[in-house]
Amino acid sequence: MNVHTGERAQLLGNYIVKTGATVRATAARFNISKSTVHKDVTSKLPRECPGLYIEVKKVLEQNKSERHIRGGMATRKKYKGI
Repeated sequence: MNVHTGERAQLLGNYIVKTGATVRATAARFNISKSTVHKDVTSKLPRECPGLYIEVKKVLEQNKSERHIRGGMATRKKYKGI
C-alpha cells in the first residue's frame, strides 16, 4: 500500500466506520500489520480528520466491549469441532 500515511489513516478509518470491522480484520483486508492500523487510526487520524476519528473511536469501543463474546464463540467453535 503506497499511500501517504495521512491518506492511509483516512482510508482505514472510512473502512472501519463503513464495515464495523475490527483492527485485526482491517489489517488483514489491507495486508498490513494490526499495529500499523491501530497507530494510524489512534494517532494519525485525529490530526488528519478529527470528525472521522470520533466515528472510528465509537466503532473501536464497541468492538472492544464485544470481544469477550467473540472469544467465547471462537472457543466454543474450537471445542465443538466446527
